[in-house]
Amino acid sequence: MSNTPCACLRRITVAALAICAAAGPASAKDYLVTALHSNKLVFIDVAARKVDKVYPLPRSRPGNTPGTLVVSPDGKTVYVLHNHWETVSGIDVDSGKEVFRADLSTSDTRGKCTFAFDVSPDGKEVAIYIDPVKILSGEYRVLDTYVAIYDATAGLSAKPLRSFPAPRRTTLLAYSTDGSRLYAMSWDAVIMDPKTGDVLGKHPIRHWARKNLGEPDALAVWPLWDASKILSFPYVVARTDRKPEAPDAMKSGIYTLDLATDKIAYKEFENTSVVLFSSTVNPVKRNEVYTVYSTLSRVDARQGKLLKRVDLEQTFYNVNVSRDGKELYLGGAGPLVAFYDASSLKHLQTIRMPGDSDQATASMRLFSH
Repeated sequence: MSNTPCACLRRITVAALAICAAAGPASAKDYLVTALHSNKLVFIDVAARKVDKVYPLPRSRPGNTPGTLVVSPDGKTVYVLHNHWETVSGIDVDSGKEVFRADLSTSDTRGKCTFAFDVSPDGKEVAIYIDPVKILSGEYRVLDTYVAIYDATAGLSAKPLRSFPAPRRTTLLAYSTDGSRLYAMSWDAVIMDPKTGDVLGKHPIRHWARKNLGEPDALAVWPLWDASKILSFPYVVARTDRKPEAPDAMKSGIYTLDLATDKIAYKEFENTSVVLFSSTVNPVKRNEVYTVYSTLSRVDARQGKLLKRVDLEQTFYNVNVSRDGKELYLGGAGPLVAFYDASSLKHLQTIRMPGDSDQATASMRLFSH
């Protein structure tokens, strides 16, 4: 091998280019994406802490409340549930154009997605949970619920590639990080094969049968695992060995499901004193979980301990966290998105959505582009 200065320079240059390619585009930035009740998709530049882009949602009926948002793995497409929860559209991040559309209703069947859909880790397929009813002349006939799998490149008239039964009351769908499992969060976490629909197992939630504890009550509807790849949600549960009026008769806890390892954990951390809507896991300090509603809390989920809690300026439905675990992003419900320090829970900044439009039940997702 030649060791001339030119040859050495060529090898250094090739190595440098390889490192840059592996690191991704130098211009890639972190964004938050949320949706507004006014049928708009909003992109927030995280570093600048300001609204960067606003796109209208196409062909969405008035009175619409957008729901779940899912970003493609390459950060180029945002999928959004809208149109009275009867349509999932894929919106190109750069142009705002609709590049994917799955309409869940037909002329004689009304299909609703109750929050639950996800995109496969390779970005090739979209899994949507559908709750259908048959529209007859004098009644609605309830049909079996199912998951429909779509080709992400199917365009604006997407039809399912395949479908399989799914449990009723499913409010979250989540792929494992390797794409081999699809979790349907219902009364329990049902594990399905996304290719065949075969049930591979189940993690108990309602049916955990723990001594001196009843059935947990949880609102698992917000997919907030962008940084940690750990699905989490708060729950409350009654102690069956206490009188209803006892201070510790109701306990609050955190349930986690690691989408990489398939491991679950749950632990109570306080006597129930405040309402908890959603939670997210710190990707660096993975024992720390943050919960939100009218308060913001930092919890050591492993030890079962409340570490800190602050009151908020308004109600927020969802909380997300930065990739370095240092900042929190609060959204949902009203027209504000708030930035907080993850350790001290100190308020950093609040930005207002265009037109003062509220976000309602829309999830707020973090992605790079």
